[in-house]
Amino acid sequence: MVVLLLMAVSASTGQAAGLIDLKLSGQGEPSTYLVWDLIKKGWDKEAGLKMTQTYFDSGMAQVEALPSKQWVIGTSQGGVPSLVAALRYGTYTVAIGDEDSFTNAVLVRPDSPIAKATGTNPKYPKTYGSADTVRGKTVLVTTISSGHYSLATWLKVLGLKEKDVVVKNMDQGQIMAAFESGVGDIAVVWEPFMFVGMSKGWKMMNEDSQMGANQINTIVVDRKFGDENPEIVAKFLKLYFRRVDTGKPESPEEIAGYIKFCKEWAGIELSQSDAALSLKWRKMYPLDQQLKFFDASKGKSEVQTWFTQLADFFVEQNKFTREEMDKALNSGFITDKFLKMAAAMK
Repeated sequence: MVVLLLMAVSASTGQAAGLIDLKLSGQGEPSTYLVWDLIKKGWDKEAGLKMTQTYFDSGMAQVEALPSKQWVIGTSQGGVPSLVAALRYGTYTVAIGDEDSFTNAVLVRPDSPIAKATGTNPKYPKTYGSADTVRGKTVLVTTISSGHYSLATWLKVLGLKEKDVVVKNMDQGQIMAAFESGVGDIAVVWEPFMFVGMSKGWKMMNEDSQMGANQINTIVVDRKFGDENPEIVAKFLKLYFRRVDTGKPESPEEIAGYIKFCKEWAGIELSQSDAALSLKWRKMYPLDQQLKFFDASKGKSEVQTWFTQLADFFVEQNKFTREEMDKALNSGFITDKFLKMAAAMK
C-alpha cells in the first residue's frame, strides 16, 4: 500500500507561543487517525509541540515531497515507499505504525470470471483466480507501494509474474473512479478504499495470499532532522504509543472518531461497518513489543529481516537492482535509537 502517515517539521524548526512546530502529513488510515486524534485531544501542546497534518494519497507521493522539506517525521509510510525513501534520501525507519498485510485488496467485479476460479493453489484456499483467467488482464494499481507488493504476491500464488498482466499506474482515488466506470479488469487498493469497493460488490481475490508477508507501515524520519533533533522524534513516539495504548478499536467511540477523521480530514465517506473493519484489520504494536521487533543485539532484527525479504522480492521482479537494495539495506536506516529514547522518557 501503499502503508505510513508522513509527518514534518520545517527545516528551521519554528516555535509559536513556546511550542515547536511539527508539520505532519499522511493518508486516510488508522495510524494517521491516532495522530489526528491526539492532536484533537491537545496532547501535542502538552508536550510542547504544535502538530499540523497534510494529506497525501500514497506513500510514494509522500517520499517525493521529502526534498522540498514538507515533512521530517512520518507514520503510515508503507514498507515499499519506506525502502525507497531510505535508498533515495537516507531516511531512518524508527518504528512500526501498524501492520497492513491484510489491508491491501486485489478486487474484481462480481461477474468477473476471475472470481469464479477457485482451488488454484491448495495452500491458499481463499486466494481466487487462475493463470488462465488472469493472464493478459489490465490491473489498476499504485506502483511501488504495499498494494503493488500484494498484487505481485497474489500473481505468484497463481503461478504468474507481473509481465503476464497489463499494469496501469494510478493513485487510489483514480483507481476507484476508473474501475467504477468500467476501466480495467482488476483494481488493487488499500483500506479504506478497499472497503468502499467491497461495499459496491467488488470481490477480494487475495484473502490469504498475504500470509507471512509481514507488510508494515512505518514511522520514517528525515536523517538530518533526526540526528539534530533526536529528542523531538522521541517525544513524538512517546505521544504516538500513548495513543496506541489507550486505543479501543472495537469501541463505538473509536469507530465514530475514525469515521469523522476520514470524512473531515481525508475526504472519504465510510460506513460504520467499514470503519470497524478498517480499525480491526490494522494491528497496532505497543512500545515494548516494538523494541523486540527492532532488537538487533543478537543478529538481524525482525524488522531488518522483513525489509530484506521485501528488497529481495523487488530485485526478483526487476523493479530495483541488487546494488540499489543492498545500498539501502546497508545504510543503517532501521534503528531502535529513538524507540529506546522514548522508552526512557517519563
